[in-house]
Amino acid sequence: MGGSFYSADTPDSTWKALAEQLIPRLAGREKFGLQDLLSLFEEIPGEPFAKAGVEGAFWDAGAQHLGRPLFELLGGRRRSIPSGVAIGIYPSLEDLLARVERYLREGYQRVKIKIQPGWDVEPVRAVRERFGPVPLMVDANAAYTLRDATVFEQLDGFDLMMIEQPLAADALEEHAELQRRIRTPVCLDESAESLDALREILRLGSGRIVNIKVQRVGGLFNARQMHESCMQAGVPCWLGTMPELGIASAQGLHLGTLQNFTYPTDVEASARWFSDDIIDPLITVDRQGWIHLPEGPGMGYRVDREKLERYSTDTMVFDL
Repeated sequence: MGGSFYSADTPDSTWKALAEQLIPRLAGREKFGLQDLLSLFEEIPGEPFAKAGVEGAFWDAGAQHLGRPLFELLGGRRRSIPSGVAIGIYPSLEDLLARVERYLREGYQRVKIKIQPGWDVEPVRAVRERFGPVPLMVDANAAYTLRDATVFEQLDGFDLMMIEQPLAADALEEHAELQRRIRTPVCLDESAESLDALREILRLGSGRIVNIKVQRVGGLFNARQMHESCMQAGVPCWLGTMPELGIASAQGLHLGTLQNFTYPTDVEASARWFSDDIIDPLITVDRQGWIHLPEGPGMGYRVDREKLERYSTDTMVFDL
C-alpha cells in the first residue's frame, strides 16, 4: 500500500533498496546459494520487504530448475489452504453485517473483523446474533492497552477463535498478563516481527497463536524458521498478508502448506483486493472456502508478462 501503513516499508523505500543495494550486489554473480543470499542480507540492515521479494524469486527459480513445486522445497505437503476474510471498520453495524453476509455466501471459512476503542463489543455481538456460531475472530491492530482489559473480558464471552494483536507490538509482558486473564487465545501479529521477537513471545507466554507474515520477517527462510519454533513450542500458526500482489500471495500459500499452519489464511481471492493481478491463473477461493494450488513446478502460478509490462510504472535494467 502507498505510504507507511502496516509497516515502515513503503513502495518507494523498497524500490530504492532493491535498485541501490540488493540487485547491484547480485548482478553478475554466476553462482550463489541460499546461504550466500542470506549472508548478503545480513550485510544490509532492515528492508524486509525488499529482501522477501528477492528471496521469493530465488526460491521459485530454484524450484522450477528442479522441476518441483515450491512447497516441497519448503518442507510442506500438497494440500488445499483454507481461506478467511478480513473485514474492516464500517460506518454502521448494518454495513458490517452486509459485508459479513456477502463473504460468508462466497464461502470463506472464517470471518475476521477489525476492532478499535468504541467499535468492539457491539460489532461482535451483532455478528454473533445475526450469524450464530460462524468461526469469528477480531483484530485490534495494537489499538488498546492493558487498562482496556475489561473489553477483552467481555469479548471472552463470544466464543472467538482468537483476539489478534490487542496491545502494542512491544507490550509482550502485558500481552502475557492479558492472556492469563482471558480464555480466548491471544494471537500475536505485529509483535512477531523477527525470530528474536518470537523467542521472547514464547518465553513469556504472550499469546497462544502466532500470525506469520513473510514480508514483515524478511522472506520465506525466516518465516519457515519461525514456523518451526512455534511448532516445537506447541503454538499453532496461520499465514497473514500485508496484503500483497499475487506473486507474494502464491508463495505464501506454498509456505502455508507446512504442518503447523492450522488456521485459515488471510490470503483471499485476487478479485477481493484488485481489479486485476499480474499472475495467471488468478488466486480463487471455491464455494467451500478453499484455495487450491495449481500443479507444476515452482509456485504453479506464472507471471503474466503482458500484464507486467502494461501495469509497470518504472523499469530498471541491470547488466548481468
